[in-house]
Amino acid sequence: MTAPTAPIELTGHRDHFTGAAVPIDPALVERLRSAAPTTIDETETAEASRDWWPLAMHWALAGEVPRRAGAVCRPGSAEQVAAVLAICNEARVPVTAAGGRSGVCGASVPACGGVVLDLTGLAGVVEVDAESGLVEVLAGTFGPDLEATLRERHGLSVGHYPQSFDIATVGGWVACRGAGQYSTRYGKIDDMVAALEVVLADGRVVRTGVAPAAATGPDLARLFIGAEGTLGVVTRVWLRTHPVPPAEARAAWSFPDFEAGIQACRRILRRGATPAVLRLYDADESQRGHGGDGTACVLLVLDEGDAALVEATMRIVAEESRSAMSAPVDLVERWMQHRNDTSALQALTRKGFVVDTMEIAAPWSRLATIVTDVRAAMLAVPHTRAATCHLSHSYTDGSCLYFTFAATPPADQIESTYVALWDAGQHAVLRAGGNLSHHHGVGLNRARFVPDALGAELAVLQAVKDALDPHGVLNPAKLGLRHPFAEAPVWP
Repeated sequence: MTAPTAPIELTGHRDHFTGAAVPIDPALVERLRSAAPTTIDETETAEASRDWWPLAMHWALAGEVPRRAGAVCRPGSAEQVAAVLAICNEARVPVTAAGGRSGVCGASVPACGGVVLDLTGLAGVVEVDAESGLVEVLAGTFGPDLEATLRERHGLSVGHYPQSFDIATVGGWVACRGAGQYSTRYGKIDDMVAALEVVLADGRVVRTGVAPAAATGPDLARLFIGAEGTLGVVTRVWLRTHPVPPAEARAAWSFPDFEAGIQACRRILRRGATPAVLRLYDADESQRGHGGDGTACVLLVLDEGDAALVEATMRIVAEESRSAMSAPVDLVERWMQHRNDTSALQALTRKGFVVDTMEIAAPWSRLATIVTDVRAAMLAVPHTRAATCHLSHSYTDGSCLYFTFAATPPADQIESTYVALWDAGQHAVLRAGGNLSHHHGVGLNRARFVPDALGAELAVLQAVKDALDPHGVLNPAKLGLRHPFAEAPVWP
């Protein structure tokens, strides 16, 4: 796979955002073309200016993109990335890096116009150090291509399987600090990154150290993981790998209520067991997706690795699920077959539904309150039909809660209802002690919540931004950071 996947049909090229975009004059276009392949074609720039943000899907059906870029540059090397950034930095033109554009928060939308930097031309596995378990891969490489190369040629795997696996790139995983569906075993992308190559706003190229467990000052790679292209553009990644797992085991359980299932998951993690998949669904989601009766809560478990470790892990899971009833194990296979299917999202969007997900993480002690408060807050928004939840990634100190909501507002209230649902749910999470995002990132959609989420930390992040990108050209209007393009409005 070498190109992004369109989220839904695009029926026009108009800007949804009002106000002026930062212009690109013909002379600048020619300079960009001298640095890397560049297009200003209306259809190509419109397509490259959107991602899988569910609200923007409604706009696409109405013939709009959030904001159309003035140009799309498609570099084939870090040197070309550096040349493009140096030109844009000098000209004070915003640059939004993009890979597979599979994000759901508008992170790769060029909110202020300018240039979209399509990184999918930087693709391929450069080197594999099988003895050390490291792979050097270019940032525009899609997940299936990376995994196929590692498994077929080296017997290795990264183990990072986000729902967007088929349509996301390695650089996107890093930029948005993603988590795969096997993260309880392998960790988030944070835990997999050993080193990075990053191009700064002025075109300088920086590589962080790849040796393990260094103590030569702060680990600067962590500065760019999750920065969503606001501090630099990731062009190369060194990832930790592991041997392809020789053994696998599966189980399913049915708990009498969601809280009982949460506590079982907490005990499993506190005992040191880390099954690759540990997914608990509330009664509504269990009934909708796993054949539940509307009262029981289904827990799906899958582990892989060394046979002895898998056996021990599954034994702990069974011991801590004593209050539950065994459920058909084929529920796990059913989930495996349909876990990345997004067709329902497109179908409901075409019917005028407002549908989205909100994933957050919180300490175990706060989860029950957050579940109750978020459901109540979302269901109180007019036109809301459902607000459900499942637990999807767990740690010794807490877990990720993944809320799905749906509403059927009048056509002229789709955007206002969407904003109201996010306002209600996200504020309820922050009040109850949860975080802003677990793995979808911030982008445009969550930028307004960042001051509440980070508090005094935001000033530190802004100081880093000002130091590395003093002209503010890298992905402006994201992460709640200030930007100099006042004529370009910040959504919403």
